[in-house]
Amino acid sequence: MDVNQPLALLAGLSPAQFMRRHWQKKPLLVRQALPGFQPVLSRAALFKLAAGEQVESRLIVQQAKGWRMKQGPFASRGLPPLSQKAWTLLVQGVDLHDAGAHALLQQFRFVPDARLDDLMISFATAGGGVGPHFDSYDVFLLQASGRRRWKIGRQKDLSLQEGVPLKILQNFEPEQEFVLEAGDMLYLPPRYAHDGIAEAAVAGDGKAADCMTYSIGFRAPGRGELAAELLQRLAEFGDDDDEEEGASRGRRGAKAPDLYRDPGQEATATPAALPADLAIFASQAVQDALKDPLALGCALGEYMTEPKPSVWFDEAAQEWDEHAARAGRAGVQLDARTRMMYDADHVFINGESYRAKGADATLMRRLADSRSLAPQELRKAGASAMALLADWHDAGWLRQSAPADS
Repeated sequence: MDVNQPLALLAGLSPAQFMRRHWQKKPLLVRQALPGFQPVLSRAALFKLAAGEQVESRLIVQQAKGWRMKQGPFASRGLPPLSQKAWTLLVQGVDLHDAGAHALLQQFRFVPDARLDDLMISFATAGGGVGPHFDSYDVFLLQASGRRRWKIGRQKDLSLQEGVPLKILQNFEPEQEFVLEAGDMLYLPPRYAHDGIAEAAVAGDGKAADCMTYSIGFRAPGRGELAAELLQRLAEFGDDDDEEEGASRGRRGAKAPDLYRDPGQEATATPAALPADLAIFASQAVQDALKDPLALGCALGEYMTEPKPSVWFDEAAQEWDEHAARAGRAGVQLDARTRMMYDADHVFINGESYRAKGADATLMRRLADSRSLAPQELRKAGASAMALLADWHDAGWLRQSAPADS
């Protein structure tokens, strides 16, 4: 992607200009970000997706007596009738299950993949919404069909209503109001309060238009969450190193675990007090885990590419054709569910890490950036890279294009 090329998607701004002027700073309203846009899923297809066990979905209904929320999956008869007003179906991670949604998400890869999360589809009948709220992450709200009225504001009072199953602001104070039609889009930075209400609309064929809004969301790990995850992984790296070193020495010469020792500990009349030496030992353990910068980068990359709990891969139906790959007659493409990233020393894919250098590292980084390799690119892969690609293919992480005729 040319980050200096103006895009209709960003109201004529280039990705570079958008990131400087708006990202995490201020909203952007884009009229006809995608002119003539058609939903990637019909209402029937969306409802069918929400019935899947592996799909995260929620039903939100606003009633006179308050809000009601239910977690999916939803059978065909588990949703309210379309004639009922003020209900919303939210289907998360649609890009993992639909090729069109996955392709749409690729248009937002001017933001690092480490931040890009998923595409959620919201279907609502007239009056439907999830109440005034704020998100802790950036979001693009693309109107796919129908019409939705948005009220937004820089909310200072973030107190929430009590006794409701949603995080709804208690004292929402909107500053701006927009009506989004099909193809329009609104970008909101984190903690910018917003409230979207579906409105009745008529499609070009004279029939009622479904209100469907696509939310392109971004992940933002918390400092504490990230620290806990990385320290745990670094500790596991240390355990693995000890096991490998012990195995290499043989059973008799195996390295003993580095346990806390206190031969100088005196008898105590205050047994509940934590020993100062134990605190020092714990502090040193944390510092030792952070000493290796490669290990820290490795832990971060594995964490950021870890698939979501609801994601699993099926083994490849077709065998890997190494001859076609070597001959430059077949390329590869990452599965939509695969998360692949890299740093200066590693390649990361679906929670695993690999040291990478030289021409093979360049090739793997190109695969991560482009999510595919053309046949002429693949034929340049070394033996180690080709073996990895074969393993990833067998695991269902990528697929091989059909070999072209010789």
